[in-house]
Amino acid sequence: MTDAIQDEIIGEFDGLEWLEKYDLLIRSARELEPMDEEFRTDDNSISGCQSRVWIRSYKKDGKLIFDLDSDAMITKGIMALLLRVVNNRHPQEIANIDLYFLEKTGLKSNLSPARSDGLRAIIKRIKEIAQNEVGQSNFQ
Repeated sequence: MTDAIQDEIIGEFDGLEWLEKYDLLIRSARELEPMDEEFRTDDNSISGCQSRVWIRSYKKDGKLIFDLDSDAMITKGIMALLLRVVNNRHPQEIANIDLYFLEKTGLKSNLSPARSDGLRAIIKRIKEIAQNEVGQSNFQ
């Protein structure tokens, strides 16, 4: 199943050399609003990442909204792309989403092992949050 937002991201990266891709990630990171300090807590941090990463979420009109931040620009840039894809979607959709843009852009295969581990941890946490929301809505 294709996704217009992921296809748009793939198009933005298409034909770029690696330095240009990193530049695009850094620009994306700069466009991401910083998380308020009050939410940069241990409870909102993600372990398994080389850099500091924080995530929070809330529901609005039955859809999940995520707020992500990091102290590393490349990580923050990747998270900005993830947010474009997962924000403002129903929890079930996020829990089941195939984030194929990571492979198609070459980001997944060209990250350092530590960044790859961190990316997996971030995606795992996003999907856990979504799955928990799905489980809660099944009991209401």
